[in-house]
Amino acid sequence: MQTNDPITLLFAPRARPPLILAPMAGVTDAPFRALASRFGADLTVSEMIASQALIRGVGKSFKLGERAGPESVLAVQIAGADPAAMVQAACMQVERGAGIIDINMGCPVKKIVGTGAGAALLRDEVLAGRIMESVVRAAAVPVTVKIRLGWDDQHRNGIAMARIAEAAGIRAITVHGRTRAQMYSGMADWEAIAEIKSRVTIPVIGNGDVTTPEQAREWWKKSGVDGIMIGRAALGRPWIFREIAHFLETGQRAEPLTLAQRQAVIVEHFHAMMRHHGQRTGHLLARKHLGWFTRGFPNGAALRDQINHTPHPEEVLVLLERFFAGLVTERAA
Repeated sequence: MQTNDPITLLFAPRARPPLILAPMAGVTDAPFRALASRFGADLTVSEMIASQALIRGVGKSFKLGERAGPESVLAVQIAGADPAAMVQAACMQVERGAGIIDINMGCPVKKIVGTGAGAALLRDEVLAGRIMESVVRAAAVPVTVKIRLGWDDQHRNGIAMARIAEAAGIRAITVHGRTRAQMYSGMADWEAIAEIKSRVTIPVIGNGDVTTPEQAREWWKKSGVDGIMIGRAALGRPWIFREIAHFLETGQRAEPLTLAQRQAVIVEHFHAMMRHHGQRTGHLLARKHLGWFTRGFPNGAALRDQINHTPHPEEVLVLLERFFAGLVTERAA
């Protein structure tokens, strides 16, 4: 029997787990999500949207949840500490086309935690449960949640949170393998993710420190997770999804992109940023992506310095053309 349910489709039996682009503030806008989807991400998630900002009609909050492409399932992540506001925000996003609502209960950033949202909810299981139950009841689409292992090493309640989520009707849970106290330091604890996976029946998505196809295979096999979420490793490298998918399916490394292909991707994304955000804002926001895209190349630092001091988008394109032409000449020599 056919189904249009996005969670059922996402976790349908296949040779490999689904690969998901993590929600990242200031990164996973519509242009970047579209790029990740093109390179094989099975699902992409919007930047975190504060529920109160959405309700107040802050213009930027609406833009954060815009669709990445007509073919993609729109997964929108919302954050907040008030059940009623979270319900209103979720319903607003569903009306705007969201096919999945993801609740943020893992953001470690001080300004989010300070409002009682994000990872702060790991310290209030009762409130966390109320929020999840309320959103699940109100939203006409599947609801997922993202958590961490706990607040700190003395308060690791990831298993309890996962069970609360399951009881609340959450359809899938993403676990970042660190505590809030760790922020992004140290190594993600995939053994702890595996333990959480073993304690619930809903799909569990593992997240943290997957940077290579080999790591993806190792942690998938060892943890038994139902999906793998990629975050920082996709910065400047959205084709990592294609690389991991190819490796998991064939056991072989995919052919790397040529310099010409990389240049085409960078230019395409630059133009997409201009169209989506407007020329001035798009130009400014694109600078960090250009920095990630050119990381590791000879003279990349010099190029980034030039780009950061270039006021006109047209000049950025000229700089990129010269830069890649120089790389081609250097490799030919």
